[in-house]
Amino acid sequence: MSDTSPELAALRAEIAAVDRSVLDALNRRLELVSQVRAHKDATSVRFVDAEREATLLRDLAAANPGPLSERGLTAIFSAILDVMKQELPAERPPTAGERPGAGIEKLAVIGTGLVGTSVGLAAVRAGVGAVAAYDADATRLAQAVGRGKFHSRGSIRDAVHDAELVVVAVPVGTAASAVGEVLAAAPPEATVTDVSSTKRSLVEAIDDPRFVPGHPVAGGETSGPDRAAAELFDGATWFLTPHAESGPGHVDAVEQFVAALGARPARRDAREHDRLLALTSHLPHALANALMRIAAAEPGALESAGASFREMTRVAGANGAVWTDIFLENGDLIARAVAALRDELASAEQALADGDRAFVERSIADAQRGRNELLSHAYQTEAAQLHRIRIRVPDRPGVLARITQILGAASVNIEDFELRHVSPEYGGVLVILVAGAETAELARTLLRHEGYAAA
Repeated sequence: MSDTSPELAALRAEIAAVDRSVLDALNRRLELVSQVRAHKDATSVRFVDAEREATLLRDLAAANPGPLSERGLTAIFSAILDVMKQELPAERPPTAGERPGAGIEKLAVIGTGLVGTSVGLAAVRAGVGAVAAYDADATRLAQAVGRGKFHSRGSIRDAVHDAELVVVAVPVGTAASAVGEVLAAAPPEATVTDVSSTKRSLVEAIDDPRFVPGHPVAGGETSGPDRAAAELFDGATWFLTPHAESGPGHVDAVEQFVAALGARPARRDAREHDRLLALTSHLPHALANALMRIAAAEPGALESAGASFREMTRVAGANGAVWTDIFLENGDLIARAVAALRDELASAEQALADGDRAFVERSIADAQRGRNELLSHAYQTEAAQLHRIRIRVPDRPGVLARITQILGAASVNIEDFELRHVSPEYGGVLVILVAGAETAELARTLLRHEGYAAA
């Protein structure tokens, strides 16, 4: 049969007609999905329902009369589900044009470490036209300017003389003096904020109405402009702790700017901010340092330490200059948190000495409830719906990409993951978090089918 035979032409015409029918069906499906999204948005229901998607794929496989294989069907409909989500604007991360406008054209950043440089990069992404930067460390300033479209300035005065908004991103110990110098040099109508990890001392020291203290809960144990990224603040909480004299217009200006960078502004009293951070940020650093000091002093301890110890001490020794300032500035509230921890440990010590099983069981149950609440807030999903899957990964290139490809093709959304190195011979363990029991079972089945040990 030749390529021009009537039979072949008829088959091709039928395929074209089927393709058009499929196209019409896909467009109609997208309209329906959009309506579902609107309904769920109106009722504050999570849009992506992993369990329902897994059920849909299973039901379609059961109803498939063939000759399309189950693997082919799963791949096609998984791709459809993924594309449908991408086609809905509200399901995509907001682009610069979709975020709220920054509300300013001229920004000055004082201090070009990790956070300061990231503020500048995020501001450029948000459409801010001019970003002036200053740092007392000329080398660090040059590195920051090399990362983004910043204008290097030789002094604080030069950087802020025409700024609409100034972000002071210097260490806690020098924040008050830097903010004071900025306020003295900035235009009368300018707004000034900072990113320091402690707020009470700033609020007590500065009562200028142009100043709105702030603190983005973002960053990590690394530092420097080379690690900066415009995405650092996406989805992060950015505390604002206005003092009694902060002008409402200035507070609104910082709030709008923060939202334009991708963060979630949250207003708090300065003392409440410092109390919360003492417990949830500063105490973990102090505890990590203490654990590492104890283990390092014990012969053979570090050589035999497992993944849990590495995870608990990840922030140990982080940026000594920065954290020394934080510990001293917020020392009273951190000391209170340490005292609470000491009391808890004393109770645990006594229970262990007494063999008090009821206390141990109760403490574990209380911790589990707290952990579940933490996870529910972090992932916006009931903790009972979150399932951990442990996957052994050999130490060779491409393994992680293959695992994510397998799960992505089936629309299995990875809520979170961690990689634990064991040894060059064994490789490591990848632990992923997925929502929904059926989704977890689907993920395990797919991975095992491809030869991975998934538990």
